[in-house]
Amino acid sequence: MPDPNAGLPPRYLRTPEAARFLGLSGRTLEKHRTYGTGPRYSKLGGRVVYAVTDLQAWVNRGTKASTSDDMGETVLPAKRHAAISPAYAGAARR
Repeated sequence: MPDPNAGLPPRYLRTPEAARFLGLSGRTLEKHRTYGTGPRYSKLGGRVVYAVTDLQAWVNRGTKASTSDDMGETVLPAKRHAAISPAYAGAARR
């Protein structure tokens, strides 16, 4: 059966809608964006938008089969991580 959405442009959500889609607060999603731990996003003019496919891919990174499952990838919490942004490495030592 062919995909009924084939040929349509990707669906984009603004921060509040994307947060609801993920089951997060809008503020948590903003923090993820600030710290580089969240899903990919685009800026259209002054607006931040998320493609639904990027949101789903970010969620899938955290998929595990059990608590001992170590697939290598994980969804990090919305806070500073020196491994992601070297700029935060100096701030963490202060």
